[in-house]
Amino acid sequence: MLLTRFALINFRNYSRLALDLPPGPILLRGDNAEGKTNLLEAIFFLATTRSTFTRAERQVMNWQALEHEPLPYTRLEGHVQRGHSAFQIDVTLLPDESGQIHKEMRLNGVKKRALDLVGQLNAVLFLPEDIDLVTGSPAARRRYLDITLCQINPAYCRALSQYNQALTQRNALLKQLAERRRGEDQLAYWDEQLAEYGAVLIVTRHQAVRDLNGLGHERYCMLSGNHEALRLYYAPSFDPENRPAIDYQRPPMLEEMLSAPPAALSTVEVARAFAGRLAQARREEIARGMTVVGPHRDDLHFLVDGVDMTPYGSRGQQRSTALALKLAEMDLMRHATGETPVLLLDDVMSELDSGRRERVMAAVQNVQQLILTTTDWNDFTPSFLARAHRLQVSAGRVSRVDEDGGPKVGG
Repeated sequence: MLLTRFALINFRNYSRLALDLPPGPILLRGDNAEGKTNLLEAIFFLATTRSTFTRAERQVMNWQALEHEPLPYTRLEGHVQRGHSAFQIDVTLLPDESGQIHKEMRLNGVKKRALDLVGQLNAVLFLPEDIDLVTGSPAARRRYLDITLCQINPAYCRALSQYNQALTQRNALLKQLAERRRGEDQLAYWDEQLAEYGAVLIVTRHQAVRDLNGLGHERYCMLSGNHEALRLYYAPSFDPENRPAIDYQRPPMLEEMLSAPPAALSTVEVARAFAGRLAQARREEIARGMTVVGPHRDDLHFLVDGVDMTPYGSRGQQRSTALALKLAEMDLMRHATGETPVLLLDDVMSELDSGRRERVMAAVQNVQQLILTTTDWNDFTPSFLARAHRLQVSAGRVSRVDEDGGPKVGG
């Protein structure tokens, strides 16, 4: 998969940008706050139809355009080569009179919903902030799984949308029940909806984490020089298999539990177990006015040599875990779609020693399209620089670089 051409209008600090992107490694060099990460975010926006850093899409619009243009708008355009087919993706953000943002998406000029556009361009993005996937809240890990799976599984994306709608309605009803304003009989319908769509999410996540576990194990071993081993464990808010709860404070028990992977689950079995769990929790949920069980409360654990990385990992282990996860995500997408996603690595060399830098470069050397950022050309070997397409980023402008590291005349 290749993003062959990319254009921006009024995105972050870019007023206008158009780039032809070749296969192979593309290296963006620039000082901090010049626009390197913004460019990667824009590409990922095209792939996922959402911002990486904010849910308020007005914040990705160029502030000068918002302040000074009579009809401000933001536009992202990508030309994609996928297998033997080529197509164009466009996303446009338009503020209305009330300041709300209207998002219009097109595929080859035809209007599409986000559900239909996600997955046309597959991309994996690694950011220094991705250490929060390991150290941060369960919500961040759930969001990561959702974004990843929506790119490769349209059925999952539809089920996620339907589940969230049902959850919103059910929570509203629970609050009314807590205030004694409505009867419990209406809960049965939303219980059924939640169990049906939630089962799809649980089963798909379960299988994806099983796959990521194997792939992530290989990637982490490579990054650590085979000195440590990574395991991933999916922790649903209820266990359809009714296994004993894992005690993450007891590594021997943990290794024993993880030695045999859980069996594949069916959506029918999970939906039945989910419905039963909702019935058990009904009194508590009415009292609290919210749904307390379901995939919206699931988590993902990262274990290195049996130690949970969220509370106990060193910063180096946590960063390597996040990077191994993103490389495993790339492998997962390739296996699922037959196409290698565009790999976006932001400042990946920071905080890595020379040995891990070499192993990272070895891990990505055969990626069809790789886009990296750096503040220093010296983070990379001369051989890598010689084969990379180098670009200089400065104040929202991008220029080509010659072999000596200077701006290329006419570039």
